[in-house]
Amino acid sequence: MSYLLNAIALLVELAFDAVATLFLLRLAAEACRADFHNPLSQFIYRTTNPVLAPLRRALPNWRRINLAALLVAWLAMLLKRFVLLVLVGLLPHPLGLVVLSLAELLDYALLFYLVLVFGWSLMSMFAPDPYHPLQRLLGTIVDPLLRPLRGRLQVGMIDFSPTVVIVALLLARMLVAQPLLDLGTRLAVIG
Repeated sequence: MSYLLNAIALLVELAFDAVATLFLLRLAAEACRADFHNPLSQFIYRTTNPVLAPLRRALPNWRRINLAALLVAWLAMLLKRFVLLVLVGLLPHPLGLVVLSLAELLDYALLFYLVLVFGWSLMSMFAPDPYHPLQRLLGTIVDPLLRPLRGRLQVGMIDFSPTVVIVALLLARMLVAQPLLDLGTRLAVIG
């Protein structure tokens, strides 16, 4: 690829990943019942609501899972992958593109939680204000992953449950998401 195509590809990835991150945050915040009075939660809800409100009429929540937010995050991954393949001169096979974008969304969600758990554990090491909006939002989102291990992997004052969750997320990316990404790439390109 030329230098200009590399730069365009980077900008395309950043734009679509930002959209996917915003809607994954909305999905996670709703699923974990994040405090709506938190200013960060309010920003996420206000920013995503114009897109999700019409979609939720046709695609209601399933339990606490916002299917409309999940659909928008998946569409962002699908469009990103389509644009990137077209930029290099390939017209992807539709089935392969669907599999590739689903696998990419799974991989991105695992990476998303990996970053959140790491960020939360790093913030908790420095004992920030427990009422800080970012600390409260991150704590609410990562708590379902850490709760089953909390207190069981503690040595003195150090809790190793975030480390175990991070390793599990890395293994899931390597053993589940990567084979699906490879399959989707083969189907999309060879089609």
